[in-house]
Amino acid sequence: MKILLVLIFAPLITLALLYFLFPEQFVQLMRWLMRRRARVVRKTVTVDGRTWPYLEGGDRSKPTLVMVHGFGADKDHWTFYAPWLTKDYHLIAPDLPGFGENDRDGELPFDVETQAARLKAFLGALGIERPHLGGNSMGGWIALRFAIDYPDRLRSLTLMNNAGIVGANESELQKLAADRDYNPLVLASLEDADRLIAFVVRKPTHVPARLKPVIYADALRHRDLLDKIFWVIADEMEQKPLNDELARVKVPTLIIWGRHDKLIDVSCVAVLEKGIAGSTAHIFEDVAHVPMIEAPKATAMVQREFLAKH
Repeated sequence: MKILLVLIFAPLITLALLYFLFPEQFVQLMRWLMRRRARVVRKTVTVDGRTWPYLEGGDRSKPTLVMVHGFGADKDHWTFYAPWLTKDYHLIAPDLPGFGENDRDGELPFDVETQAARLKAFLGALGIERPHLGGNSMGGWIALRFAIDYPDRLRSLTLMNNAGIVGANESELQKLAADRDYNPLVLASLEDADRLIAFVVRKPTHVPARLKPVIYADALRHRDLLDKIFWVIADEMEQKPLNDELARVKVPTLIIWGRHDKLIDVSCVAVLEKGIAGSTAHIFEDVAHVPMIEAPKATAMVQREFLAKH
């Protein structure tokens, strides 16, 4: 009985000790467990002299699906989503330059066209020729730019609340960003984290105060770079939206959106549907900006149904 009790409580005691005494190790353990559940592993590849970390999962003999994260995010934003995809798809999720574990050199250009070209080089380094490609927010904008610039390099396109399009209605982010002295997507301080999460998702989850310094350390450490990248793409969004180039997308396209997105208004869906011939759309009624995190299984089922047709 004593041995049984030790076996039951020892892992719980270890987790409690990590949580209270070593929160950074606790967060690392949770990340490892999420990746294990998603059946993905961290790998790296050298692209034009730069190391790209990425997550890979699934059987390489299955169709390849590449998913690109949004602004301020990283490859692990897809670990919530991956468990419903890695059984039937070869999943790749990279860190883009400027984010995650990739190069944080502030002198690099971060315009969307350049990021799309870098993504092409990354896929080339991995020997991936015609994947299914998708992305969320800024990542969706990069995926859309990729589909326009390299139409023969894709099998299909999935856009999740993608930037790069001007809809009929102005979003809350657009209104706030009109004041160039305030960036609503960059943390001002640790205390600002709850505000930012509530801005991005429909139903914010509680983040324990003990873990916040660890979870948001990267965003605070690279605050200036993130601010710089935001205004680069904000200016590009204002000056060169892709509305008039949508007809150049020739691959099957799925559009996924959250009805309550405050960053990129849902009115963009109608623009995308009209502009991309043969595209199909699905709007989640109780989701905001990141459907792959807010409703991962439901979102994956929509994408799986689409991918199965192509």
